[in-house]
Amino acid sequence: MQSWPYPRIFSHRLGGTLAPENTLTGLRRAYKIGARAVECDVKLSADGVLFLLHDDTLERTTSGKGPAGALSMAELRLLDCGIKHHRAYRGEVLPTLAELAEFCVAHGVAVNLEIKPNPGQDEETGRQVALQAKALWRDAAIQPLLSSFSPAALRAARQAVPELPRGYLVEGIPLDYLSELGQCAAATLHADHSGLTQEAVQKLHNQGFRVMAYTVNEPLRARKLLSWGVDMLCTDRPDLLLTL
Repeated sequence: MQSWPYPRIFSHRLGGTLAPENTLTGLRRAYKIGARAVECDVKLSADGVLFLLHDDTLERTTSGKGPAGALSMAELRLLDCGIKHHRAYRGEVLPTLAELAEFCVAHGVAVNLEIKPNPGQDEETGRQVALQAKALWRDAAIQPLLSSFSPAALRAARQAVPELPRGYLVEGIPLDYLSELGQCAAATLHADHSGLTQEAVQKLHNQGFRVMAYTVNEPLRARKLLSWGVDMLCTDRPDLLLTL
């Protein structure tokens, strides 16, 4: 297989469990403890700005309510996305993709951008993430790795910027995963670590694909996956896995 530029350990949702998810504080915390690769979720605001948030709704991680995609970026900026993690993070704001890129390019942090479309926005979100990632990371040593559970989003990203690598996200490994990887023109399969086997990893490698396992938080499990040849681990506990 061709050489692979990405580090083995990715900090999930920027800071894992060490800080509020998908926040710049989490990104800085992960970087401070040695993380040089992070994963995060990217959505479109009502006025077309790409920002970082996992859920389709606001209640779980922010002070807002309702669909995230119904608000403009200015409205989203008024929400507190730190207080529900811990009161020490009161006042944390939802970051934009541009703010993420500014830090990561300046500090040499590799990024896995998970395309998280709001309902009905798969193709547009995939296209916009790819186009803006190309522009924002134009001076980066390592280009972003795009991933999604949505084949439609990945196909749109490929059509917009074919040179950016893509990862197909799955929960359980489908029987026809090689066909689905091909349809998305993906370079990697991103799978729940609990469903991975050494045989599946070897088969993927034999077909020229890389493998990311998520969400791996136990060092013992991480060592086993790495011994199978898994290329990347996404973790909520970068503080435990970065020393492997």
